[in-house]
This record gives sequence, C-alpha cells and structure tokens, in this order.
Amino acid sequence: MLENHNYKTMFESYPDVVNVKEMREMLGGISSTLAYKLLKQEKIKSIKIGREYKIAKLNLINYIINK
Repeated sequence: MLENHNYKTMFESYPDVVNVKEMREMLGGISSTLAYKLLKQEKIKSIKIGREYKIAKLNLINYIINK
C-alpha cells in the first residue's frame, strides 16, 4: 500500500486527477499509444467521462511503485 509521504511528495505539482496528456508527462513522456493501452488494459485504473479518461494521481503512483 502507498505511504502517505509518497503521495504528498510525488508529482506534487500535478492535480489529484489528471488527463492522459498529464499522465504521459508523469510517466516520462510515453507515447499516446502506450498510454491508452495501459488504460484500456486497466494496468492503470481510470474512469472515462465522455471521451476523456480521468486518472487519479494515486493510481499512477501505485502503478509506478508496484512496477
């Protein structure tokens, strides 16, 4: 489980919920193809509102830590 310290310090300049563009930046500039693949395969949990994915920063941190 994620420690509270990691959540407060990792990506502190980003909002608590990010879009795909911000997610790509946070993961080191990955391609759009890879980003959507990770979301569609539910490797990174997200919700889809209309045509847009919304990703909780916490889910990205958990993905990174557990990799």
